[in-house]
Amino acid sequence: MDMQMKELLYSLMARGTKDFFSLLVELDWVLGCRANTSTSALSPTAPARFDERGLTKALAMINAIEVMNKSPLLTAVNITLGYRILDSCSDTSTALRATADFMRQSDCYTESNTTTCGQPVMTVIGGSYSEISIAIARQLTLQMIPQISYSSTAPILSDKSRFPAFMRTVPNDKHQTAAMVSLLSTYNWNWVGIITTDGDYGRSAMDHFVSQATEKGICVAFKSILPQSVTSQDVYSAIKDTATIINNNPKVQVIVSFARPNHMKYLYQELKNQRLRAGQTMESVRRVWVASDSWSSTNFVNGNLTLRDIGQVVGFTFKSGDSSSFGEYLSRLEAAGYKYTRNNSFLQEFYRQLNVSNYFGDTEVVSEAMKKLRKHINAATVFSVEMAVSAITKAVSSACRSRDCKTPGKMQPWEMLKALCMQEFILGGKSYKFDSRGDLNLGYDVTMWWSDRGNIRIHDVVAEYHLHTNNFTHINHSTTQQFQDLRNITSKCANSCIPGEFKKTAEGQHTCCYQCINCTENYYSNKTDMDQCLSCDIESEWSAEGSSSCTPKVLLFFSWQDSFAVVLLTFSALGILLALIVSALFLHQRETPVVKAAGGPLSQVILFSLVISYISAMLFVGRPNSLQCKTRQVIFGISFTMCVSCILVKTLQILLAFQLNPELQEVLRKIFKPYVIVSICVALQVVICICWLVIKSPFNQIIMQPTTLLEECHEGSYLAFGVMLGYIALLAFVCFICAFKGRKLPQFYNEAKFITFSMLLYLISWMLFVPIYVTTSGVYLSAVEMVVILISNYGILSCHFFPKCYIILLKKEQNTSSAFRKNLYDYSTKTSDSVSVSGSSMSEKHSRSQHLTSALSLSVPAASPLKPAVVTNYRDGTNCTSLNKGSAPIHFLSRRSSI
Repeated sequence: MDMQMKELLYSLMARGTKDFFSLLVELDWVLGCRANTSTSALSPTAPARFDERGLTKALAMINAIEVMNKSPLLTAVNITLGYRILDSCSDTSTALRATADFMRQSDCYTESNTTTCGQPVMTVIGGSYSEISIAIARQLTLQMIPQISYSSTAPILSDKSRFPAFMRTVPNDKHQTAAMVSLLSTYNWNWVGIITTDGDYGRSAMDHFVSQATEKGICVAFKSILPQSVTSQDVYSAIKDTATIINNNPKVQVIVSFARPNHMKYLYQELKNQRLRAGQTMESVRRVWVASDSWSSTNFVNGNLTLRDIGQVVGFTFKSGDSSSFGEYLSRLEAAGYKYTRNNSFLQEFYRQLNVSNYFGDTEVVSEAMKKLRKHINAATVFSVEMAVSAITKAVSSACRSRDCKTPGKMQPWEMLKALCMQEFILGGKSYKFDSRGDLNLGYDVTMWWSDRGNIRIHDVVAEYHLHTNNFTHINHSTTQQFQDLRNITSKCANSCIPGEFKKTAEGQHTCCYQCINCTENYYSNKTDMDQCLSCDIESEWSAEGSSSCTPKVLLFFSWQDSFAVVLLTFSALGILLALIVSALFLHQRETPVVKAAGGPLSQVILFSLVISYISAMLFVGRPNSLQCKTRQVIFGISFTMCVSCILVKTLQILLAFQLNPELQEVLRKIFKPYVIVSICVALQVVICICWLVIKSPFNQIIMQPTTLLEECHEGSYLAFGVMLGYIALLAFVCFICAFKGRKLPQFYNEAKFITFSMLLYLISWMLFVPIYVTTSGVYLSAVEMVVILISNYGILSCHFFPKCYIILLKKEQNTSSAFRKNLYDYSTKTSDSVSVSGSSMSEKHSRSQHLTSALSLSVPAASPLKPAVVTNYRDGTNCTSLNKGSAPIHFLSRRSSI
């Protein structure tokens, strides 16, 4: 390929501290529009040695220009692109001096004589580093000369109010830092270090990274800013300090680096040296290095180190395209051999240095030179350069299609800028266009370094990062599994707090350095690394200490399914059944002495009240509601009051029979109105219950307990509840006293002993219930009251009716009038004997016998249960019967009876 170069402006930095290797690292190309002019000649001052990477970039641009000059877009308007190559020497001042030089030529067209003026610069491609691009952009803005950078990524350059003429074919660095943060979040790395090179690019990238990382909960353990110039006296000291910081932070397993390649090379070497001096193993210094685009594709960074020394390197690079055109270009250069070097002193110098170093022949030198250049091909950089040239080609074609662009000064740079902003261009079959900020946001390729037989491969793409969705797409590649295996690496200041714990950060520490504290009771955390525990709804939920979720509180009540409730319900049902059977038996035997002695119709009332009382006991089981709470105590109170009232009538009857004073007995007989007494007693209890319901009636309530909800009945007014129970207790106590006095009357028909025992049982059971009810609570509190009610009911049923049923069913011979008279006779005889033994006078004995007989006659069964019974003997045809026992006759005063 015949390459013609007419002009090269080449600037050198101070000799001694910087050789040509670094001078060619940064190449800023100034691109102009020339009409049918051949490309410029090359006449630089030969440097000490070449940087192959810089030469590769220059040749990639030259190839892109040559390809575009032959494209239909330019041939249609009869225009070719010319260029001048200026070396910035990685120095801002040098770049500004070179920029000022060609801008002075633009001022030539403002003077009257323009015949000596050369072709003005219309567009600038470069620089490579953001610091240089920023400085040049400020200068180019004065004449609105468009600038297109192929690798400057500083976010500040997207500010069109400050850099209106700047464009770039790579993404804004803000997107790169977002991609890095997304990567760290994906792998749960929240304790990282940052290394950057001083300058606009490094500081801007670091600030954006820290800001975005903080939003994602990622903490920066340390920041290291290295001096911008690699020749600075402070570089070594800064690199040494940085290596020390890395070694002193073993928990920082991930380091994000925006540093320049040379800085990373020196840092890796210093890490190795410190490791050897300290006698540490290789594993102790390995890290995961997240590399920015500034060095992720630079293969000389590792120096003589391997990945076993460095660790893992995950790099972000710009999107790459098809670089086959540039490869073919290098092949043509290799085929041309030394013939091409006549007009390319760069290649002449490169060949010369190779020949001096290795004593190759001519053919071998060219072949070795192309081999070295191919090693430095960066597909992403080649693609970015080709896009810049393609964008300029499209803008020139569009702007020059209907106007004169050949005459110098006819077209102004700002017009070229306008065309660049408006026109879409095509490269590799895809259409591209600069956005409103002058950026081409194509996303990033994620590369991962890996060893291949001792050699480090750095260009293998393992994933793609999409700007708009902020996520990664994995590419099916041999290193993809290694990329995914990075999840096994932990880079955290503290271990993750599992669900059930929360992070507690000490004052003054990073938020990522914390202790894991168990959530307290009724609090929980359901995610990893929660900053605080969430509160349970204590009205319906609970949680133990260190819980990861809330547990619904179990609603407790005395359920029908409870085994104890089933037992009590069984006894209640059995009691109802027994009461109904006894009632039927008594109704069938209503004319017998035993039934009459048991109270006759009053016994049916007692049995009916017992049935109602058993039913009220059943209301203590099941989930309580307001109606149930109100009715269960009222039904029990009234029914049991009726039962005790009837028993009270029977005890009063016994007391009346026991009264030996005829005058007092006559008075008691007049006021003895059984049905009235029962009605009054029950009516008083009804009044108490009505007042209770009106003033403060019982209601159902839910009591919140630590782990359960207890639903129970609240008695409303405990005073009214106590008055109701106290009233029943008062009646029972009266029954007990009266029955206790008549306990020695004839056994077969006397109920005093049984009444005494049943009332004593009732009083004792309720006396035990009161302190239990007051001092305890829970599901079985209702069961306690239910048990007391059943004890009371069964006490009355057993003591009052079962003995009578025994006589009726098994001792039928005793359930007759004659048996009753014989029992009375035997008891009277026994009583008379006791009177004779007392030694009293015969008249006194006769008087006591008369009263005793009268008393006994009141306790025997009669036609009406409410009237005292009388025993009559008509042996002598008188009302007075003389019974002799031994020599002591006893006279019984008897009254006629209906028996």
